[in-house]
Amino acid sequence: MNTLRFIAVVGTVLLVELAGWQERCAATLRQLEVYPESIMLETAADYQALSVIARYQDDTCEDVTATAKVRIVGDACVALDQATVFPRIDGTTQLCVSYSDKEVQVPITVKQAGRQRPISFRLDVMPVFMRAGCNNGACHGSARGQDGFGLSLFGYDPDGDYQRITREMGARRINLAQPARSLLVEKSLGKVPHTGGKLFDDQSAYYATLVRWIEDGARPDPSDIARCVGIDIYPRELLLAGENRTAQLRVRARYSDGSNRDVTDLAVFLSSNDNSVSIDEQGLMRSGKRGEAFVMARFDTFTEGIQVVVIPQNLQYQRPDLPVHNVIDKLVYEKLDKLRILPSELCSDEVFLRRVTLDITGLLPTPAEYREFIGSKDPDKRNNLVDELLNRKTFSELWVMKWAELLQMRTDNPNKVSTKAVLAYYNWLVDRFARNVPINEIVAELLSARGGTFQNPATNYYQIERDTLKVSENVAQVFMGIRTQCAQCHNHPFDRWTMDDYYGFAAFFSQIGRKDAEDPREVIVFNRGRGEVKHPVGEREMKPKFLGGPEPDVQRRDRRQVLAQWLTAPDNALFTRNLVNIVWAHFFGIGIVEPVDDVRISNPPSNPQLLDELARRFVEYDYDFKRLVRDICTSRVYQLSSRPNESNALDTRNFARAAIRRLRAETLLDAISQVTRTPNKFRGLPRGARAVQIADGNV
Repeated sequence: MNTLRFIAVVGTVLLVELAGWQERCAATLRQLEVYPESIMLETAADYQALSVIARYQDDTCEDVTATAKVRIVGDACVALDQATVFPRIDGTTQLCVSYSDKEVQVPITVKQAGRQRPISFRLDVMPVFMRAGCNNGACHGSARGQDGFGLSLFGYDPDGDYQRITREMGARRINLAQPARSLLVEKSLGKVPHTGGKLFDDQSAYYATLVRWIEDGARPDPSDIARCVGIDIYPRELLLAGENRTAQLRVRARYSDGSNRDVTDLAVFLSSNDNSVSIDEQGLMRSGKRGEAFVMARFDTFTEGIQVVVIPQNLQYQRPDLPVHNVIDKLVYEKLDKLRILPSELCSDEVFLRRVTLDITGLLPTPAEYREFIGSKDPDKRNNLVDELLNRKTFSELWVMKWAELLQMRTDNPNKVSTKAVLAYYNWLVDRFARNVPINEIVAELLSARGGTFQNPATNYYQIERDTLKVSENVAQVFMGIRTQCAQCHNHPFDRWTMDDYYGFAAFFSQIGRKDAEDPREVIVFNRGRGEVKHPVGEREMKPKFLGGPEPDVQRRDRRQVLAQWLTAPDNALFTRNLVNIVWAHFFGIGIVEPVDDVRISNPPSNPQLLDELARRFVEYDYDFKRLVRDICTSRVYQLSSRPNESNALDTRNFARAAIRRLRAETLLDAISQVTRTPNKFRGLPRGARAVQIADGNV
C-alpha cells in the first residue's frame, strides 16, 4: 500500500511539473524550426530524418523532435515513422510539424519511388570506410597501410582504392561467389583476426551495403556518376541551457545531378571542445560545462560545422544597456549576450592614450601629447585622437613593416636575393602605403608583376621563393589565410581542400619564367606561356582552378593576372575576410579567426557575423586601411579595460575585455630608444632611424 501511495504521489508531482513546463513553453517559445526546410526523396531506398528545434525568447534552444507532433497533409506519397520520412509513390505532399502553439509546414517531393538505386563504390562503399575509420591515418590510410592492405588517406584516390580492393590480391578480399564470406566483410564483423577489431555487426546498414555491392559484382562506377558537391548540417546553431541537454545533428549531402540524401549515419562527427559539447558517432550532441564548441560533420571531402554555446541552467543574468559606438560594438555585444558574459568597463584616458598611440604609430605618446589629451574636456577627444594619429607618417611605416614581414623581405633566403633588390622591394611597398593605395590594388600588382627585380621591384615576390608549390602555398596562406599544405599528399582531413584543389591552384604559377639580367644581381621575371603541374596520382596535367571556385579560361593569358583579378575581386570573401582578420588581430592581440593564417572549417571565427560585416565594410571602403582602423579604434570594444569581471575572467576569444599584449620587438626597441633618448644605428639607415623602418628582415 505504501508503495502504491508513493507511486501516486510521484506521478502527481511529475504531472504538475509537466504542466508547468508546457505552460512555460507556450509562454516563452519564440520560434519553431524544422530541418531540412524541404525534402526531396528519390528512389526506394531514400529517406530523410527531421530535426525539430524550439527556440525561446531568451535565445536558448531545445531539441523537441521526440515530442513534436508530425502528420502528413495531403497525398500520402510518403510513409512516416516517428520523425523519419520514407517514399511510397511519386508525388508531392507536406508535413505539418507542431509543438506547443507553433506549427511549421515542410514540403515534400517524391520521385522514382519504385526504382532501386544500385550500390555505388564511391557514393556508398567509400563512405562506409570513412565512417568505420578504415582509411584514417591510424589504420589502412597510413602511408604503409596496415597488415598488407592500404587505402588512400580519407579517400583521396577512389580509383586506387577500388583497384586495391578488387585486383591487388586476386579473390582474397572479395568473394563474388559468397559475398558474405568476403575477407573485406568478415574482417569488419570481427569474424577473422582484425587489428582494428569489430567495426559493425551483420544487422547494420554498413554490412548490407558491402554485401550488396559484392553481390552486384563489385562493379566500378560509371564515369558520369554523380559526385558530392557539398553537405548541409542541421540545426545551424544552438544555445543550450544546462548540462546533459541533447540535440541531434543531421547531415544532408548534395550531388552534382541535383539530388540529395540524408547521410547522418555515414558522416564522421567531431567536437572542438568535448568539455562543453560532446558528440557521439550517431551525431547526438550532449551539453557539458559552460562554454562553446564548434561541432563538425565530415562526409566525402567536405567538412561543415555549427557553433554550440552552453550556459548554466537558471543563470541569473540581465543584458546590460551599454553605449554602442558602431556596428563592432553591436555584434560583439550580441555574442556576449548569448554567452551571458558582461564586458569590462571602459579603460582610463591614460590607458587609451598609450594603447592607441602604440597600436597606430608604434610609438609612445610624448609628455606634451599626454598633458594635452588628459587636460582636454572635449567629449569627442578619443575619436579626434584616432583621426590625428591615422594621418601621421608613422601609421603607414608600421603597416609597411607588417607587410614586409608577411612578404618575407629578407636577404638570407635560399635564393640569395641581393640587398639592392630587397631595398627596392621595400621602397616600392613604402610608396604604395604612403599614397594610401588600396590594398587590393597592391596585391594585384604584386601577383601579376613582370620585369626586372630592380626596374619593377614587385617581381621580387617571385624571386624570394621560386618553388611553384611553395609559391602557391604562400599566396593561399598570406592572402587568404588558408594552409593548403595538408592537401599536397592527401585530402585535407579537417577542411574542404582536396589534392585536386591543391595542384589546380598551383597550376597558376607553373608558367613563371626567370632569366638573368645584365646586372648579375638582377633577375627578370616573365610569363613563359608553357609548363604544367602534374597530379602525383595518375600524373594528369592539372588545369588552373581557383580555391573554392571554378576553372577559369587561361588560354593566351598570363595565369597570374587571371588569379590576381579573381583574388582581389570585391566578391571574394576569402581575401577580404583574411585582411580584416589580420588588421583586427593587430589591435586586439588575437584574431576573430585564430591563428590568423589558419582559416579552415574546423577553426571557425569566434564571431562570424562580426568578421563578415567588417569584410563587407572593407570592400565598401575601397580597401582603405585607415577607415577600417578608425572603425576598430573608435569602437567601445577596443576601449575596454583589461581588468576582468566575474563573468569574463575566463574568456579569451570574445573580446569582453582588453588582452594584455606583448609589444613587437621593433616597437619595443623604438619605445626604449624614445624614452631613454638613445638613437639607434641600423645598417643602411641613418642614425636615429626607427626599428620599424628596417627594410631587410635579416637585420
